[in-house]
Amino acid sequence: MILKILKLVMFAGSALASNFSSGQTVENGNRANALSVSQEQIVIISSLTAKGDLLQLRDALSSGLDAGLTINEIKEVIVHLYAYCGFPRSIMGLRTFMTVLDERKEKGIEDTWGNAASPIPDSPDKYTRGVETLEKLTKAKLGPKPAYQEFSPEMDVFLKEHLFADIFERDVLSYHARELVTISVLSTLGGLEPMLRGHFGICLKVGLSSNQLGEALNIIHKHIGEKEALAAQQVLEEVITNQRNDEH
Repeated sequence: MILKILKLVMFAGSALASNFSSGQTVENGNRANALSVSQEQIVIISSLTAKGDLLQLRDALSSGLDAGLTINEIKEVIVHLYAYCGFPRSIMGLRTFMTVLDERKEKGIEDTWGNAASPIPDSPDKYTRGVETLEKLTKAKLGPKPAYQEFSPEMDVFLKEHLFADIFERDVLSYHARELVTISVLSTLGGLEPMLRGHFGICLKVGLSSNQLGEALNIIHKHIGEKEALAAQQVLEEVITNQRNDEH
């Protein structure tokens, strides 16, 4: 079983993220192109929240705090993922997080709140700001609208004004972190290859490496399942191959 998922990391041109698999942690900067401990925890928290595995999520939330994520950062992870897996999963994640924080406080653990989101200017209008954010993420000017947005113009408005303006403009999380949340949720849900393909491409554009994405899928394999990880692996391999072909 595990040999299949290891193909991904080999394909990405890096060693297997064995430190994570063996229970060891990797500190920032100790290994080139590796996920940091906090990034690993973002993937775990996102995937377990999307799956609705609240029992494992409780432990993951505590591990995330212990790894240095602030309360506001974890809250933002759970809020961000509602755009991809819905309010019910996000709300249950927040309720679970509140319980974890109460339990840690009773044990005398004082967790750090961290920075809240900065105020967002209301000019230019949200649709324009959403377009600008999406172009920053994709490193390209937007082309013709896809067919589903022509069919449902209101969906285009919601995506630009809410997802890429209201949510992505909040500076509690970086673009790197938000894209890790997104690909973790999409991989966990499964059957969302077009969206996953697009967001793997964005991940590479905003500076995440193929090795880091391979590590993220190794985490999905461990915490969610082989089927979900292998399906996402196939999409990532396609994206990396296309990127290499474009470069040549």
